[in-house]
Amino acid sequence: MVPHLTTALTGPLLDLERKFLDAQPTIEHWLRTQWLEHTPPFYASVDLRNSGFKLAPVDTNLFPGGFNNLNPDFLPLCVLAMQSAIEKICPEARGVLLVPENHTRNLFYLQNVAQIVTILKQAGMRVRVGSLLPEIAQPTEIALPNGGTLTLEPLKRNGNRLSVEGFDACVVLLNNDLSAGVPEIFQNLEQAVFPPLAAGWYARRKSNHFAAYDRVANDFAQLLGIDPWLVNPYFATCNQINFQERVGEECLAAQVDGVLQKMRAKYAEYGVKNDPFVIVKADAGTYGMGIMTVKDASEITGLNRKQRNKMAVVKEGLQVHDVLIQEGVYTFENINDAVAEPVIYMIDHYVVGGFYRVHTGRGVDENLNAPGMSFEPLAFETCCAFPNPDCAPDAPPNRFYAYGVVARLALLAASLELEEPAE
Repeated sequence: MVPHLTTALTGPLLDLERKFLDAQPTIEHWLRTQWLEHTPPFYASVDLRNSGFKLAPVDTNLFPGGFNNLNPDFLPLCVLAMQSAIEKICPEARGVLLVPENHTRNLFYLQNVAQIVTILKQAGMRVRVGSLLPEIAQPTEIALPNGGTLTLEPLKRNGNRLSVEGFDACVVLLNNDLSAGVPEIFQNLEQAVFPPLAAGWYARRKSNHFAAYDRVANDFAQLLGIDPWLVNPYFATCNQINFQERVGEECLAAQVDGVLQKMRAKYAEYGVKNDPFVIVKADAGTYGMGIMTVKDASEITGLNRKQRNKMAVVKEGLQVHDVLIQEGVYTFENINDAVAEPVIYMIDHYVVGGFYRVHTGRGVDENLNAPGMSFEPLAFETCCAFPNPDCAPDAPPNRFYAYGVVARLALLAASLELEEPAE
C-alpha cells in the first residue's frame, strides 16, 4: 500500500485522483496479480508531473541516487521493504556489497550511499562499500556534509566473486548506472547482482521503457475505464542524430511535429488552453543532461552552436545519437513560489517515500533536474496518516495515493522492460 503523504497541491481532489481512490480495492488487487507474474526492480525512483488534467511519469531511474532526500520518518518503511527485497533474491543473505558511482566529489550523492548502507544495516545485513575508482587503494573514510562518514574500500575480484578485503558478500547491490559500460571486473560473476547489469544505461533505452509503459497504461486504463492518455505521455524516437554536425535534424523535427499534433488534438478534446510542448532528451542517460523543451518543430533546425553542444554529450562524455521526443507534461505544483515535481521512491514493489524536486529558476514547462535544484522531503499527512480517533470522519482523503499508483505503473513497466532486454 501507499503511505499517506502530503502533496504540494491543495484544494478539491481532481477527477483522476478521485477515480483512483474510488477504485483502490480494484487497483491494489490488479497490482498484486501483476507482481505474481513479474519481478519488480530491486529499487527505483520515478519522476512524476501533475498538470491537473494529467498525471504521468516522465522518467524512471533504476539506480536511484536520492535516498538522503527522503524524510527520516520513512526509514522504517525503507527497512521493511529492503528486508522483503533481500529475502526474495537471497533468503540466506547476511552480507551485501554496495558498489556506488564514481562521484567522490559529490558529497550529497555519497550521503545517498550512506543512507542505503543505513537501510541495509537496519534490515539486518552486514554491508561494505566497494569502489571502482583506482585511487581508492585502501579503505578511505569520507566526511559527509550532514556530519556522517562513509568508508569506501577498493573492489577486488577473487575467482568469479567480487569482494572487499575480508568480506565475501552473497549479494552485489549496484548504485552505479553503468553509463560507460560494464567494467571487466563484473563479467561472469557467480554472485547475484542487482539491479541486473542489463539495467545499466549502456544498454537501457528510455524508449523501450515507455513502450512497456504504453502497454501497462493501456491495461490499467481499461481496468478503470479511463483514457490512457491521462496517465501516459506520447513519445517518439529519432536515431542516428548528430547535433554537432547537424545530421538528422529533419528526422527530429518531423517527430517533434508528430507528437505536438497528437497533443493538440488531445488538448482540444479536453479543453486545455495551455500550449503543448515536448521534451527532447537523450534516449540513454541520466542526471538531467542532454534535455531541451521544444514548442515548435522549427526550433530544432534553428539550434545555435551552444544549444547543439549541450545536447550532443551526456554523462561520461558519451555522444548522443538516439533521442526520445516525449510529450511535455506541465507541473502546476509549487513550493515557496518555486516550481516543483514529485519524485517517488520504491524498494521492491513498495512505495517508501518521496520528495519534491524544486527549482526557482525553471518554469512549469521545463526540466527541473538541473543545477540549482533543491529537494523538499514529503511528510506524512498530519491527520489520518494512521487510524486516529482524533481525525474527523470526513477528513480529506489522501491525494498522494494517485502518485503512488502511477509510480508503481512505471515500476511495472520497468519489470517488463527488464524481462525483454533490447536486442
